[in-house]
Amino acid sequence: MNRFYGTGVAMVTPFQADGQVDYPALERLINHLIEGGVEYLVSLGTTGESATLNKDEKKQVFAFTAKTVNKRVALVAGIAGNNTLEVVAEIKAFDITGYDAILSASPHYNKPTQEGIYQHYKAIAEASPLPIILYNVPSRTGSSVSAETTVRLAKDFENIIGIKEASGNFELMNQLVRDKPEGFLLISGDDPITLPMIAMGAVGVISVTGNALPKQVSDKVRLCLQGDFKAAQAAHYGLIEFTRLMFSEGSPAGVKSALKHLGVCGDTLRLPLVPVSEETAEKIKEQIKLIG
Repeated sequence: MNRFYGTGVAMVTPFQADGQVDYPALERLINHLIEGGVEYLVSLGTTGESATLNKDEKKQVFAFTAKTVNKRVALVAGIAGNNTLEVVAEIKAFDITGYDAILSASPHYNKPTQEGIYQHYKAIAEASPLPIILYNVPSRTGSSVSAETTVRLAKDFENIIGIKEASGNFELMNQLVRDKPEGFLLISGDDPITLPMIAMGAVGVISVTGNALPKQVSDKVRLCLQGDFKAAQAAHYGLIEFTRLMFSEGSPAGVKSALKHLGVCGDTLRLPLVPVSEETAEKIKEQIKLIG
């Protein structure tokens, strides 16, 4: 469980100009993140544009990532969807070599009831050979996993070990921290509010911003976990504008622009996503210079 304390990064998937996966750039990204001191990586979450990769591409990216990471840090696979049977089949067919857990967002578009969400995750937990991290992101899915449902899942399934919480709903998180079983991990899924979430009991973040600034993000999170919130606040304030720009024209367009400026990978995205405007790209470049 300690493998998921600190900073995880939801990695982007680099693409060549023609839209194909850029594996040399993916290798550079992985090394950039590990050398930046993050505790773990997430492959093919939402930030990895997983919705636009086909099954063969996903299989190749998962395998390449595991080989490149080579157990230097913990590694999580993003496997999710709104067809429960299909998600279960994908998990059963998944080559777990090199992976430590699965991150699975609640079903999008269908807008299931809380019982439907529970049954969805029940099926996943019963099928998975790896620990499961739930993911609550109502802005993308159209529904929210309630604190009651999360606690119920945490108590009913030992292999459901935590939740990436990106609702921004502090009332929900207060209830979750109060009622969850001991050892169940609350992980921030929202860069701008990681500091207050750790103050209330979160164990870290799965970050988008960390793709570009792994050292700055992971150093800030460590300060929070050590209880040095005065120093953490200074680090937090120093990243506010950069973090805002990462999401101002959608994710991962912002962080891919930053990675382009840093020479890690290009800023190509797959439709329907497009790169940020020239104006925003210049602002991102300026912030990188300021942060150093």
